[in-house]
Amino acid sequence: MKLKVNKKSYDIEVNPEKPLLWVIREELGLTGTKFGCGMAQCGACTVHLDGEAIRSCVTPVSEVGAAEVTTIEGLVSDLGKHLHAAFIAEDVPQCGYCQPGQIMSAAGLLGTKPKPTDADIDDAMSGNLCRCGTYQRIRKAIHLAAKMKAAEAK
Repeated sequence: MKLKVNKKSYDIEVNPEKPLLWVIREELGLTGTKFGCGMAQCGACTVHLDGEAIRSCVTPVSEVGAAEVTTIEGLVSDLGKHLHAAFIAEDVPQCGYCQPGQIMSAAGLLGTKPKPTDADIDDAMSGNLCRCGTYQRIRKAIHLAAKMKAAEAK
């Protein structure tokens, strides 16, 4: 089976029902995407499939097809850099376990809504759990990343 991850093509031999998360981590060695609950409830495993945020723990690798998978390691766009800087500026990181999934969900949101409201952010991020409770800082960081992106476009 062919798989395109972070703009690189891979030929892999795996059970087509194996969750994408485990293919990314075990077969490709990209460990930024985290396992949290295994039921698409926590968001730790969030990756992008053709730019859309999905939960890789419940997505069989066979469903990827020719789509492009982007993991936290591949989020090297200016938006990814803005989100990274904003999360640090707003002191979001605590334990850090949820951060890759949080950033991938935030990137998906900002990719479709460059000026999100608090309600937009709350809606888009509602499937991402943070055991440290930094939700207010996450929202502030997303607003800051949106401002950074807008300022760069000028």
